[in-house]
Amino acid sequence: MTNTITKAALAAALCLCPLTSRAADFTVSSEAFASGTVQPAQFADIMGCTGKNVSPDIHWSNAPAGTKSFVVTIYDKDAPTGSGWWHWVVVDLPADATGLAAGAGNGEAALPKGARMTPTDMGTPGFLGACPPEGPEHDYTITVKALGIDTLPVPDTATPAMVGFVSTMNALATATVSAKGKR
Repeated sequence: MTNTITKAALAAALCLCPLTSRAADFTVSSEAFASGTVQPAQFADIMGCTGKNVSPDIHWSNAPAGTKSFVVTIYDKDAPTGSGWWHWVVVDLPADATGLAAGAGNGEAALPKGARMTPTDMGTPGFLGACPPEGPEHDYTITVKALGIDTLPVPDTATPAMVGFVSTMNALATATVSAKGKR
């Protein structure tokens, strides 16, 4: 007798079901993204950009019942890398957290107790602001995932892809907000 697994069984085991159907009221917002445009303070201060490299404020509400922690990311899908660019990754935000203050990714404000930053695509933890090449606008997306586990079982050196994979497997709901940015 051979053991086979169908795609549907695998998806169910990994909990890759439509996340929005589980908690339609779960939302995320950011004053820095409210206008739909990345603000100058959220631009990087390296690679030819002259921003202040301040991580944006992020607020979420109506997390689903059973939420035990959160993961927050900021991602630029339009970065010319073939795989986008991860600007900030924060894991193990406690269930009672409802946001991150502006500057939390740079040490200008504190992260909630127990939260930790894992490396971005720069290879180090912490926020790196927007710095798209000259040309079209880029789409920067803040994502907050409500998880059904207390801590994400990844090392401090986990790549953004690993954090994304493990957090998606444990997500109860996901909320996003986006803003555009260009030089």
